Amino acid sequence: MSARSGLIQIATKAGMLFGALFVVTVLLAAIPSHQQQAVQIAQESAAPAPDHAAMPGMNMSDEKASEKAAVSDMTPGHGDAHSSHMYVTAMRPQTPDDVRRAGEIVAQLRASIEKYKDYHVALNDGFRIFMPNVPQPEYHFTSYGNGFIQAFTFDPARPTSLLYKKTATGYELVGAMYTMPKHATEEQLNARVPLSIAMWHLHTNLCLPPREEMQGADWTKFGLHGSIATKDSCDAAGGRFSPVIFGWMVHVYPYEDSLEKIFAMHHHMD
Repeated sequence: MSARSGLIQIATKAGMLFGALFVVTVLLAAIPSHQQQAVQIAQESAAPAPDHAAMPGMNMSDEKASEKAAVSDMTPGHGDAHSSHMYVTAMRPQTPDDVRRAGEIVAQLRASIEKYKDYHVALNDGFRIFMPNVPQPEYHFTSYGNGFIQAFTFDPARPTSLLYKKTATGYELVGAMYTMPKHATEEQLNARVPLSIAMWHLHTNLCLPPREEMQGADWTKFGLHGSIATKDSCDAAGGRFSPVIFGWMVHVYPYEDSLEKIFAMHHHMD
């Protein structure tokens, strides 16, 4: 084996490792299930170690708890795009160059994921189904290697996740997800996918209940659908507050017939 081949293999393995650390926190923000059953399944499911840097001020127990809360609370189509628990980039004035760039992204993405209409090909290429046993309107097949790469550079042909809808015979490909670390600026987001075309979003203001009260917590108050959305209120309730969690994300549905639908926050499920 040549020295170059050896270095490539080492870099690939490193990418998979760090990608797993980064992507799991980003991906959880898009996992769509709000049933209590999902929390129970999440507690029993093995998952890659989360990215500590993505959740400042949280220890391992806090991170696991936030993941369970996220799986329970975040549902596509929830309609809370401008709530205190979500920050969405403002739409900018559209320019011909933005439209051109968006069209190029869609064309590259559509061509690159065409083979993944057969979801077995995605699995064979290293994409992994996130929580396949949790009922979800939309399933994320994630490439941790792609997620690692997306943290540093943008390749429209290498999305972090593929988005599928469950069918009677398997999975139907409906779209893809790009990600960026939460510390990315809006100018950096705009350089990837124009903010006049798509709305990137972050999940914010998470208040978790005291550790000893997780099982019987009042999720109308806690979590990402809860009424508590400030540190003062969270402290008063004895909770644990994180102002920003996970990372930036944007969904793309390249088989839709207009840019508005292609870059919608969530796919319209039939």
